[in-house]
Amino acid sequence: MAIVQVREVEFKRGDNLILQDVDWEIEQGQQWGMLGLNGSGKTSLLSIISTYEIPSSGEVEVLGKRFGSTYLPELRKKIGFVSSSLEKFSDYFWNESIERIIISGKFASFGIYEKLLTEDWLRADYLVKEFRLEHVKGKKFRLLSEGEKRRVLIARALMGDPELLILDEPCSGLDILAREQFLEALETATKNNVHLVYVTHHIEELVPEITHVLLLKEGRIVASGPKKEVLTDELLSETYQIPVTIEWHAERPYLSMK
Repeated sequence: MAIVQVREVEFKRGDNLILQDVDWEIEQGQQWGMLGLNGSGKTSLLSIISTYEIPSSGEVEVLGKRFGSTYLPELRKKIGFVSSSLEKFSDYFWNESIERIIISGKFASFGIYEKLLTEDWLRADYLVKEFRLEHVKGKKFRLLSEGEKRRVLIARALMGDPELLILDEPCSGLDILAREQFLEALETATKNNVHLVYVTHHIEELVPEITHVLLLKEGRIVASGPKKEVLTDELLSETYQIPVTIEWHAERPYLSMK
């Protein structure tokens, strides 16, 4: 079973054609990065595969479930989502303990409205340790550093054992130390049998765990496939509409202007 299948997808908002002729597949064991300028269609494609938007035409299957013949709110529970803006969506996070925030991920909700089981607390404690958050255990979310907050959010996303984890510019606004600590956490995430889609403007964030890359430009796919086949000077220059060159250090790509 493919994790994601997108076939001949178009997506319109009013008269604006945002995505066109998009064909993309995520297979078992692959971890994907997604790159493109603002307005390239990244957010819309993410919204579709995370079940929050329906394409105007084409076919989409996520985790073996075809849009149009499955109950999307139930499918959504199997998809984790982390964004730099997620903590702004609800006042719930502000005064809650990190453990309760992590546990809320099981229910894909802001807040806990169901009875908690002993195994829920054990799972949360495991994730606290996995993401090196023991030193802030019991603390309120508002007291954490930005880097600690992002690690709490990725632990929350993993609470429900998702098969697909979408990371939408998760390092935006982090300083270099917090960013590297977050990127180290991706290795922990992949050990939890999850498939990543990592969206960023900074290709040096595509750590060795990322195996494949999708490039988007003006709503169309420029290229998709194994990371080192896609991250070339030519393809990136086309994607970014400016001449660039790429170098590799410690299995991570770095971009500079030509």
